[in-house]
Amino acid sequence: MLYPLSYGGPLLNEEKLTTRRRGVLQRPTVTRVGDVMTGDGLRLRMYEDGAATNPTVLLVHGFPDTAAVWEPLVRELKDSFRVVRYDVRGMGGSEAPATREGYRIERLKDDVIRVAEAAGGKVHLVGHDWGAVQGWRAVQGHPFESFTAISGPDLGHASDWYRRNFPSRETVNQLIRSWYMAAFKTPRLPDLIFPTPGLELYRANIGREHEAKRITTRTLQIVATRDRFVTPAMVRAAEPWCDDLTVKIVPAGHWVIKTHPEITATWIKEFTRES
Repeated sequence: MLYPLSYGGPLLNEEKLTTRRRGVLQRPTVTRVGDVMTGDGLRLRMYEDGAATNPTVLLVHGFPDTAAVWEPLVRELKDSFRVVRYDVRGMGGSEAPATREGYRIERLKDDVIRVAEAAGGKVHLVGHDWGAVQGWRAVQGHPFESFTAISGPDLGHASDWYRRNFPSRETVNQLIRSWYMAAFKTPRLPDLIFPTPGLELYRANIGREHEAKRITTRTLQIVATRDRFVTPAMVRAAEPWCDDLTVKIVPAGHWVIKTHPEITATWIKEFTRES
């Protein structure tokens, strides 16, 4: 079921997408640090804050971030949750696969599930950007208590949306905003701008066939209306595929988890409390 809610908070100024703002050069400030092994033998660096007796929320970041991008949100959540996060493969303190195939969505999904299993117990999943993309796939194969998706669609839902609506104003607008995906698939130049293995996320997954599947996990989508990369129309691609969907709307940009951590945390707390 869909429950739109607008947030009347301050509007964002135009985001400056610098490396420092995105958290790439930062290290998370955490209480506990550990490692989780992936199915293909990589070591993922995992961080944990908050009391172990609190409900567990797992945060999964996107590209080109590290777990440090969650710092503002962690400060808002750690008094109420046991907050677990990790550097996705190839980023921060985690190891990178040797081949492009190691960045396929199937591997990323397995990483999310392995970290959730290492955390133990019931887990609420929150993903941003590519972290949300991974989350959509992970909830199809693991019994998470809830899922919060921020600025990242399911690849199968997005493919279905394009097929059903192209050509239209909404799909063309999204394609224009997604110009960087094609650029990232070109050799050499993107690697000079973003010298990180994370570029392989796009090269391994964009352009492949992705099947749309039903989502039975209770899901919250936080829609940033000033997101320069993911349009509200694209976010709605999930509606036909979710059994229990709630939507919250905020007039913010793509990195809403850093610019609006208070309202983001409030919605996560409310949603997980109801789950």
